[in-house]
Amino acid sequence: MVNCNPIWVSVVFFAMGGSALGSDGSYPSDAVSLATGQELAEIHCATCHAVGTDDTSAQPGAPAFRDLSKLYPLESLEEPLAEGIVTAHENMPEIAFEPNDIDAFLGYLSSIQTR
Repeated sequence: MVNCNPIWVSVVFFAMGGSALGSDGSYPSDAVSLATGQELAEIHCATCHAVGTDDTSAQPGAPAFRDLSKLYPLESLEEPLAEGIVTAHENMPEIAFEPNDIDAFLGYLSSIQTR
């Protein structure tokens, strides 16, 4: 069983993230972009993470995507998504997205955040 400590993961994201890509945190919100972002989340992340608005993470300790903005600014994910997210646990695959996919993915994440 993988122990995914959400605090450690957020520290890794902060260390790798930041505003290096210069986004102002506004991401596409059109239907096509949101559907693309949701599809990316479902394909690459749903094995462990809750990627919808009311599902449960399959992997204990994997943060629900709808709560990520409570842990850190979503724009801090831009650089790790471009370069390949590396986390503190070995079972998470290294994932690198193309720029348009990053925008769609972060647009989707933004659209499902709990406030």
